[in-house]
Amino acid sequence: MHPPVRLVAIDMDGTLLPTFAQKLSPRVLAAIHAAHDAGIVIAVATGRRYAYTVPILHNLGLPTDMPLITSNGAVLRTLSGDLIHSDYMQAAVASQLCGLLRPFGAVVFTFDRPGRGELVLEDLEQTHGRISLWVEANRNAIEVIKPLEHAFDHGENPIQGMVTGHIHKMRAAEAALKASPLADACGCACTVYPARDLAILDLLPLGVNKATALARLAALLGVDRKETMAIGDNWNDVDMLEWAAQAVVMGNAAVELRTMARTRGWKQAPPNDQDGVAVILERAIRTNARATARV
Repeated sequence: MHPPVRLVAIDMDGTLLPTFAQKLSPRVLAAIHAAHDAGIVIAVATGRRYAYTVPILHNLGLPTDMPLITSNGAVLRTLSGDLIHSDYMQAAVASQLCGLLRPFGAVVFTFDRPGRGELVLEDLEQTHGRISLWVEANRNAIEVIKPLEHAFDHGENPIQGMVTGHIHKMRAAEAALKASPLADACGCACTVYPARDLAILDLLPLGVNKATALARLAALLGVDRKETMAIGDNWNDVDMLEWAAQAVVMGNAAVELRTMARTRGWKQAPPNDQDGVAVILERAIRTNARATARV
């Protein structure tokens, strides 16, 4: 039997948020507040960069020191913006990735600077065709640079890279990366959206992922992994789910991921559109309360 939960890391898209929404449901928000009141630390763990994450969580009465694991683990900040830790990609590696991955889809890099130039790419129309909503939401942060290698002429290290396109193309891109010399310097995390035939391959410094960031956060808080829960719905959540002793997969996750969950003893939540995160948090609060009453 697991000890009471003290830390919960929750993925955002497809987990914390309803499908095609940019706002938490009232029940999920209430459950997060109730968890905080019960002494449980709630951390968001997302592939989104920090600036694309914060607007969803602002003005909701959440603690300013709420931890945000962003860019798939590359950056750990509080909701108020205080930096806890970061792992950036080397500019020389990023420059080489441009040539390797350009044939497979739209390549984007993220820099740690506000405003235009935070996101750089070389073909806006190609990117717009695959992830048009993302482009429109981030247009003021996007700078077009051709060729993309010139983005690293001054040696500035990016937070992370991303290549996106059809699912079969991203599988091929992942295979090409792993077969290249760059595999010794760059890891990747794949997020798949089968209904849209879209996949996003996030490019990160080797060994950086949501799990490493969650482990770092737990250590800073003095929380054991047995007291840590992770909730996610996609393949870029797997490392985090494997690290946390109490793993929960969303009911809207891919069949293959839900099958993996059953073989590994992970629990399953209702889908995101049925407030699955709230169901799990409410259950954890009740379980903690019963454990406290027995002491």
